Amino acid sequence: MATVYFDEATRRFSKDDAAPAVDGITLDIADGEFLVLVGPSGCGKSTTLRMLAGLEPVDGGRILVDGHDQKGVRPRDRDIAMVFQSYALYPNMSAAQNMAFALDNAKVSKAETRQRVAEAAKILELEPLLDRKPGQMSGGQRQRVAMGRAIVRNPKVFCMDEPLSNLDAKLRVSTRSQIAGLQRRLGITTVYVTHDQVEAMTMGHRVAVLRDGKLQQVDTPERLYDHPVNTFVAAFIGSPAITLVESEVREGVARVHGVPVPLDRAVAGRAGEKVVVGLRPESWHVVETPAGGSRDGADPSALGLTVELVESLGSESFVYGRPVGADEGADRVTVRLDKRTHLTVGDTVHVEPNRGEVHLFDAASGERIEA
Repeated sequence: MATVYFDEATRRFSKDDAAPAVDGITLDIADGEFLVLVGPSGCGKSTTLRMLAGLEPVDGGRILVDGHDQKGVRPRDRDIAMVFQSYALYPNMSAAQNMAFALDNAKVSKAETRQRVAEAAKILELEPLLDRKPGQMSGGQRQRVAMGRAIVRNPKVFCMDEPLSNLDAKLRVSTRSQIAGLQRRLGITTVYVTHDQVEAMTMGHRVAVLRDGKLQQVDTPERLYDHPVNTFVAAFIGSPAITLVESEVREGVARVHGVPVPLDRAVAGRAGEKVVVGLRPESWHVVETPAGGSRDGADPSALGLTVELVESLGSESFVYGRPVGADEGADRVTVRLDKRTHLTVGDTVHVEPNRGEVHLFDAASGERIEA
């Protein structure tokens, strides 16, 4: 086990690059922590991981493992085990041989190698598969063998680069719980890369969100969801996505498609300023529709939505609707409803935002406005 510290770590693929692939990342990873790097394709998360493993050079700053600068340390000497998206198993070797390969190269005794492979196989429930070759195993089984190959080394750090992306949806869910449970059991510092924010939120002790090579926010999954530092993090974290609407502060309120959203006193004092209002799907509630009061015959404090899509998940449903009377280009609003509320495409539903569940951001910078 080990601590990992990225100190302004930078990677440029070319001197002519206008922007680095990884741009001055500073990140402190505790001993035994499971940290997830997440972000859209091309944000630099896999490059960051490969820099730690020694597969990419560090062009600026440094990376420390247990306080020791890794500059000039060969990948094989870093005591870091890498688990790849493609499994990277030798097709002519059995599962046991694949798991033992690194130990054989390190001149570990035959007896100790057999013991380590047997222990890893028991942990990963691979004992019946040890004599099979990769072509005789399913994707999930091959991934467990790749995990076993990393485990037998007893490394200081696990680096996992989208290890579940080749698995089907059902297998991904079960395997991610196995990986999280395995990491808790072994207590090995783990840096895990994924583009799937659901995967990140359900696995990591902390999650680091990257965009264009820059670290946006690193925090617990709960804090990322409840207190995103900017509109990018707010939009990227959460499924379905948050509704973001630009507005102007007037008379102590901001308006979302004409509906007033009360603001805290500190924010209400920003009269005339442009803000972005963010509301999660669960931050709305359905209201009755009394006659009169607004252009669509509903309470003027309620937002009328024409239902365009309903996603039913059994215990709840998500309704995607466009504001009544809005242009075709207007953004849709997503609302979470319980299973007792039944709506179909074409229905009109009226909703209000829940007080105290509004996220506010500066329209110019995208940064969060704290009340």
